[in-house]
Amino acid sequence: METLWVVDFGSQYSLLIVRRARELGVYAELLPWNRLPDSLPSHVKGLILSGSHASVSEGPPLPTHWLGARPILAICYSAQWVAARRGGAVEESFAREYGPAEVEVCEPDSPLWKGLPLQSRVWMSHGDTITALPKGARLTARTQTIPFAAYDIPEEQLYAVQFHPEVVHTEQGKAILRNFLRDICGFTENWRPEDEIEQLTSSLREQMPTGEAICALSGGIDSTVAALLVHKAIGERFHGFFVDTGLLRAGEREEVLSAYKAVGLPVQVIEGEAAFYQALKGVTDPETKRKRIGHLFIELFEKEAARLPHVHYLVQGTIYPDVVESGTGVAATIKSHHNVGGLPKHLSLSLIEPLRLFFKDEVRALGKRLGLPPHFLERHPFPGPGLAVRILGEVTPERVSRLRKADQIFIETLRKSQWYTHTWQAFAVLLPQRAVGVGGDQRSYGEVIVLRAVDSTDGMTASPTPLPHEVLSEAAKRILAEVPDIGRVVYDISTKPPATIEWE
Repeated sequence: METLWVVDFGSQYSLLIVRRARELGVYAELLPWNRLPDSLPSHVKGLILSGSHASVSEGPPLPTHWLGARPILAICYSAQWVAARRGGAVEESFAREYGPAEVEVCEPDSPLWKGLPLQSRVWMSHGDTITALPKGARLTARTQTIPFAAYDIPEEQLYAVQFHPEVVHTEQGKAILRNFLRDICGFTENWRPEDEIEQLTSSLREQMPTGEAICALSGGIDSTVAALLVHKAIGERFHGFFVDTGLLRAGEREEVLSAYKAVGLPVQVIEGEAAFYQALKGVTDPETKRKRIGHLFIELFEKEAARLPHVHYLVQGTIYPDVVESGTGVAATIKSHHNVGGLPKHLSLSLIEPLRLFFKDEVRALGKRLGLPPHFLERHPFPGPGLAVRILGEVTPERVSRLRKADQIFIETLRKSQWYTHTWQAFAVLLPQRAVGVGGDQRSYGEVIVLRAVDSTDGMTASPTPLPHEVLSEAAKRILAEVPDIGRVVYDISTKPPATIEWE
């Protein structure tokens, strides 16, 4: 299969490059700069080298032996690194350029700028800047403050930009990437995730030639689709277990089991509520919560595995953003995920992660092709650790009940107002702080509920959903009236980055 390799030097936007390529129908994979093979496989038709949080003077080296072997698009740090090592000059900028800038195209004949307007807005994020181009390089674009915003070396199939075409703030970013992928690299296939089902199941059969597999089903789309793929691949050798952790949303258990039955997925319920509450007793640190939940998931399934003959595999719904946010050795760890951050060092089962290279919306496409009901696929994302990571502070049955009711009211309000399908994810968060209020002519001192609703495509970036005031007001009014010991309701308008979507 035709493949684009995106080499990651630690940029916060590296995975977005992969995402944009796939949106354009090109299969792309992210590779850390320090884990590259010596040679390029024949199916790799092009390379994009990412930006970095490091300075050119101290940052990681580029794979110079690949220059000229395939078409390369060097972004930000990579563009500066090439310029500095090929005889140009890169210096620390007096004013770090971060944010929007107007770029002017100097060479409209360059294939990277084919068919694009001569002026457009781009997104900058760099402290160093190129002050002189290397020999043989041609200036293709500039801004008022950056004289060398883009350049190319056509003889070596090298194209370089100091801005970020992968972010939505760059107006012509997608068109620039399309020019590079289609016209310069020559990608011709139109990749779609749902077309990979047969290849995925074939690969799973090779990974699991004998033995039984068990899957920790949380009720979310990721674990469900992973389970369906494995069940399709190995049939009766697959055993699904749905854990009722006591940390699920209102009505979730019934809805999930109904969906599993509709697609013929064999699932046994494990009553784990008491065990999870005991594991979380007294715990307030979010990383400890996630890891304890992850460990307990594994313990429960290893216990079940002991009751089944010949269990060799543990299936998990890990997806691409989980892997990246949990740390790849290049970018910083943002948070551990229960799928990748809570596993014991000496796992007795081989880990199977069929969705490890897929984004959330791609998983939905796979689920649709596999026959999951539309109402199940339309459900908002829900973290594997459940309501535990939406409760800041200690997790107790009383606080879970409080949050579950507030969350239910919020979702009901969104459905009633037709906003549920117009936001990517919405939920409530319970804070440990208390706020003073008045109830029944007396002073009250209740906990705080935060409402969160975001628009996103894949969860890597997100912006707050502009919910109408009357919708928020209705939700807050009901929560304050119907949920005991809640004294205040607020709305979170943070973007990702710098915030994350979940609070823990």
